[in-house]
Amino acid sequence: MKSDEIPMFDPSLLKEVDWNQNTATYTPVISPTHHAEGLVLCQLTETGVSFEHTKKSGDHYVIVVEDVTLGQSVAMATLILEYKFIHSCAKRERIDVVSNECRGRQLGKLLSTCTLLSKKLNCYKITPECLPQNVGFYKTFGYTGSEENYFMIRVSPS
Repeated sequence: MKSDEIPMFDPSLLKEVDWNQNTATYTPVISPTHHAEGLVLCQLTETGVSFEHTKKSGDHYVIVVEDVTLGQSVAMATLILEYKFIHSCAKRERIDVVSNECRGRQLGKLLSTCTLLSKKLNCYKITPECLPQNVGFYKTFGYTGSEENYFMIRVSPS
């Protein structure tokens, strides 16, 4: 199998997830061969070498939801493992979900899948990054607000 045909992560990992907690059914693994076919915001990004680096790190899990009627991806989440020194290098998960125009179309199944996968990967904490107006949505999945404040600064134009 060519390097660009190898999935982002081992699909068998999803078979080990406790799916009894979720009712969503779809194939969430992508491969570099199909990474740009209908992906949300693909017109804003270039992959190639960066995709290979991300895949090799073993700390990134990209999950895509495809609308089979349209034959295109309508949402994507990237789970990024972060090893925290303050917790004996325990794993922490960040969830970055993309696609404003698809909100309200049962894409919470994507968040549910990310949450289950994070539990399977033994993460001690899961942090979805969202705008203040979307906090209520995350609360419906058991997420709670945090007393911690998060700030950001962009250091490059991308």
